[in-house]
Amino acid sequence: MTLLEQWRGMAYNEQADKNELKKLWANYFQKEKEIYAELLKTPDEVVKGTVSELAEKFGIDLMTMVGFLDGINDSLKKPNNIEKMKEDTKVQLGFDTKLLYKNMVGAGADWLYGLEEWDTIFDKDTQKALYKEQKASTTIKKEAKIYPNDPCPCGSGKKYKKCCGKNA
Repeated sequence: MTLLEQWRGMAYNEQADKNELKKLWANYFQKEKEIYAELLKTPDEVVKGTVSELAEKFGIDLMTMVGFLDGINDSLKKPNNIEKMKEDTKVQLGFDTKLLYKNMVGAGADWLYGLEEWDTIFDKDTQKALYKEQKASTTIKKEAKIYPNDPCPCGSGKKYKKCCGKNA
C-alpha cells in the first residue's frame, strides 16, 4: 500500500470513530495552516527534499506530510508523483501563488486563503479579484429558455415554433 493510499484510508475512513476523525482533521488543518504560513513567507523559494525530510523540517508526522502533499499537488508548477510516493521520494513545493490562492478558495479553506501572509503577496483588490474569479468558475449558468412564440435565435425574424423550433 502506497503512502497516499495509507493517508486516504486513514483520513477518509467511513468506518472510523467520528470523534477520532474529527481530531485527526482538526490537527491536520492546524498543521496545514502553519506550513502554508511558513511557505508563503518566501513564495518564490522552492522547498525540496524527501517526504520524510519535509515532515521533519515542518515538525509533523509522515502521514500528515503525505496529506499536505496531496492537498498542495494541484497548485504546484510541477506536480509531484504522489501516487507512487515513498518516504525517500524526492518532492518539491514550487507553487503557483495565484493557483494556490484560488484552490484554497475553491476548497472553502478560509483559514488558508485568509492567512495574513497573503497580504505581502497580493493586495486586497487582487485577493478579491482572485476570489471572485474562482467562485465564478464554479457557477453554473443556464442558457435562457426559448419559448415557442419567441423570435427565433437564428435571426430569421420568424417565431421559433415556425422556424428552428419545427425541427426540435
